[in-house]
Amino acid sequence: MTGHDHKPGQFRPGADAHPLNQATDAQGTDDTFGAGDTLGADTALKLTGGTAAVRELLLALSVGFSLPSPLPESLRDPNSLGHPNGLDSIIAAAKDSGLLLPDGTVVGTARYALLKGTPKARIRALQRELVDKTLREGLVLGELARDLARNGYQDPRVVAELERSADDALETDPGLAAELYAEALLAGGDEVAKAARHAQATAATGDLDSAGRMVDRLLAVPGAPDLRLGVDVAAAVWAQRGMLARSADTYNWLGPDRIDGSAPLAAVAMIGSGNPVDAEELLATAAPSGSPTLLAVAMSLTQQGLRETLAPAPELALPELIRASDMMNAAGTSIPLPETPAALAALCALHGGEPTVADTVLRAALTAGQGGDAARPRLFLLRAWSSMQQDNADDARLAINEAVKANHWALAPRDEFLLAALEVGLARRGSDVHELVLAWDRAREAMMHVSVDLYSLLSWGELMIAAARLRESRRVAHYLESAWDLLGRLGNPPLWSVPLHWAAVQAALLSEDPAGLAPHAAALVRASERSHLASVLAAGGKAWVSVLAGRFEASDVETAARGLAAVGMPWEGARLAGHAAAHADERRDMVKLLACARDLHPQGSAPSAGVSERQEDARTAVPAQPVMDNGGGPGAPDSSGLSAREREVGRLILEGKTYREIGEAIYISPRTAEHHVARMRRRLGAESRSELLVRLRMALGEGYPPP
Repeated sequence: MTGHDHKPGQFRPGADAHPLNQATDAQGTDDTFGAGDTLGADTALKLTGGTAAVRELLLALSVGFSLPSPLPESLRDPNSLGHPNGLDSIIAAAKDSGLLLPDGTVVGTARYALLKGTPKARIRALQRELVDKTLREGLVLGELARDLARNGYQDPRVVAELERSADDALETDPGLAAELYAEALLAGGDEVAKAARHAQATAATGDLDSAGRMVDRLLAVPGAPDLRLGVDVAAAVWAQRGMLARSADTYNWLGPDRIDGSAPLAAVAMIGSGNPVDAEELLATAAPSGSPTLLAVAMSLTQQGLRETLAPAPELALPELIRASDMMNAAGTSIPLPETPAALAALCALHGGEPTVADTVLRAALTAGQGGDAARPRLFLLRAWSSMQQDNADDARLAINEAVKANHWALAPRDEFLLAALEVGLARRGSDVHELVLAWDRAREAMMHVSVDLYSLLSWGELMIAAARLRESRRVAHYLESAWDLLGRLGNPPLWSVPLHWAAVQAALLSEDPAGLAPHAAALVRASERSHLASVLAAGGKAWVSVLAGRFEASDVETAARGLAAVGMPWEGARLAGHAAAHADERRDMVKLLACARDLHPQGSAPSAGVSERQEDARTAVPAQPVMDNGGGPGAPDSSGLSAREREVGRLILEGKTYREIGEAIYISPRTAEHHVARMRRRLGAESRSELLVRLRMALGEGYPPP
């Protein structure tokens, strides 16, 4: 390489290795001449060999000229510079001095000295001459435009080159586009002219704060250019902040007369914030989009599919949204969106009991880069939710790790809230009370930064259950009121409302609140006529009530448990079967239900062991109250304070059996036997094993003589 190759479109992100750029950087970091040293022309001339012609050549190359392309006019007459033998002799002298490298670049110290010691007016004149000559020869400024802008040269021709290249890169490489727009401003560009595009590129990289400030300034300018795009960016930023209603307000401010091709995006924001009427009116009055491009088709399918989710029988919704995601993947563009088609398709699948479908859609979107860098964390987090729902905690945590490192910006508040709900869900399913309390504390902080919308209902459902378990329901009560109100404004669509009703049923069971359970159980029964998932969940809720009441048929419970697993809830099914096994009167029923639980949840023993999700733990620091595990029905403690299962375990302990032998005797895991023993010690007030044995003999009566 003998100099810069200024080819069209040859832009690259990050710092550039152009000589002028390096020299300018060196002014802040190079200590060759000592701090604060001001180099004059004499010093520079001495450093460059004492020849004016050599100095002029090296200065031109330091500014951005290159060999063998045309050089400044000052070098066209070597005689005037004391080199009658021509330009070749000047180049040879520069190389002999060791200041010009074989690749045509100038040694760093010499470059620094020349640029530091040359008057700025002279440098700017050379830069202008360089631009003139490049364009006169029909060449594109290319990378040279970036070098000149970063070094403070202002020229409308440089601005035009940078903005043109930024526009070209905007939808395919928003990170590069953001750098180019910023450099165009350094070169003297108009901040307003490209503000919307600059904000779009910046938001796509995940820098919500900077993008928000740009569109704020733009929307305050009367007759602002690219206003609709600016509104799209503002709406996307509000959505990522977890304030989807503000996104809808932004589109309402824009109005139907100016909405044009953004109508589908507005519909996503309006429906998601509970305003379907506004969405329908806007779609009816908006002008049709332009040519049927992949992107236009993707947006059209998105709004169609989303509207189908509100129907009483939303069978068509998921296929429409999957096709929308496919078209967005094929388009390969990155535009500002309140929610990506892939995320909407995944949410639809998760709400419909098809987590494997959600995972497939999300994998394809991540591979295609749908939504750009800003969308990657959310897509990974939804994949984590799909894995958690399928009882695969390891895959869920891997997806969470990918989400956190997806880009160098912190997670947006919407995604931070989703992550917090995921951590709560994983801790709850792992029966780790300590981790659950820690995750709950983080979730309490995260929920204060977002508002309720349609696309966050899964998270609110999970937090509702955790709050009931930890007796913290008051913390989420007003958020849940907003959720029910939102669903009411949408007509209580089964697709979106059924999972939240199921969460409310579980929360009521944990809170021992029959009155609170009844309306949600009734809602599931009503929705069963139109929703297969609702019918499965209604059966599951009925089975739970029968188990807790002590009046259940093992076959009915197993059917309900396997039904839950079939709609993507194996952990919930295993927990139901395991809990029923702990309260079964007949050993054959217990064995059957335990086998079912282990079949549905093979990787752990907690749900299948019949241990209550609300098992007491000192770290919860809550008042002692009856819990579902042994509070009521045939499993309730008798006068001894022990449940039937605990008395059975106690007898085996008194017979000298180990935890493993107890497990083999009554078909529970050793860990579950240990849980029972620990609970008996608390109930009987035993401080040691020997004291436990004494108290057990007293509690169980005759037949167990002292050792």
